[in-house]
Amino acid sequence: MTKTLGLIGTGMIGGVLARLAVAAGMDVVLSNSRGPETLADLVTELGAHARAATPSEAAEAGDLVVATVPLHAYDRLPADALAGRTVIDTMNYYPERDGRIAELDAGELTSSALVQRHLAGARVVKAFNNIDFHRLLTNARPAGAPDRSALPIAGDDPAAKAEVAALLDTLGYDAVDIGTLADSWRSEPETPVYVRPYFPVRPPEGLGGEEAYRWFLETPGVAVPADQIRALTGSVVRGSAGGSFPKR
Repeated sequence: MTKTLGLIGTGMIGGVLARLAVAAGMDVVLSNSRGPETLADLVTELGAHARAATPSEAAEAGDLVVATVPLHAYDRLPADALAGRTVIDTMNYYPERDGRIAELDAGELTSSALVQRHLAGARVVKAFNNIDFHRLLTNARPAGAPDRSALPIAGDDPAAKAEVAALLDTLGYDAVDIGTLADSWRSEPETPVYVRPYFPVRPPEGLGGEEAYRWFLETPGVAVPADQIRALTGSVVRGSAGGSFPKR
């Protein structure tokens, strides 16, 4: 059972996962590239179950560790500290932010396989990459709820995937196993399961930046059950790698 969740990266997705974990009674160890002192406000908000540390310290403290940094920073993840750990990779490839990565553009690797190659001693599982941070927070439901959503996971190690599925259950989601890291493209940007299914409608046309962001925050999510995830990921045809970086 996961009692402590280590987080390397505390942006939108990392912050929400920390909140969900604390709400579920878990401890969290937060880290980022700027230093523990920059996380003081978030630690205060989360309360006694949270503390800040360096990425290596978060890696060593967590029963499970979430790597939730921009993909271009994947090679700065502390490989030695993560050896032997199950690492949840939330990262997506956005070329306009991350720069072009030849192996991904050529289809030789998925982004998660690239991360696994860097973290050779860890067990990488792809998860939490296909839903936006706001719906990730608001769609969480207890086990058995009729409007519970599911999220896809992918990985090469069955035991690691079982650990991650148990974490999803604790945080409020069912898990759908979509295969190995080589199959993880099925939940990447521009695929049918990416973000859009969790919205009830498409955004109105012609919204400006602030209007679009207000719509994004005010639009409630809809439940996406496991059968729908299976259908969306099972029928998708692989296209070019990468997606458009979401802008506020």
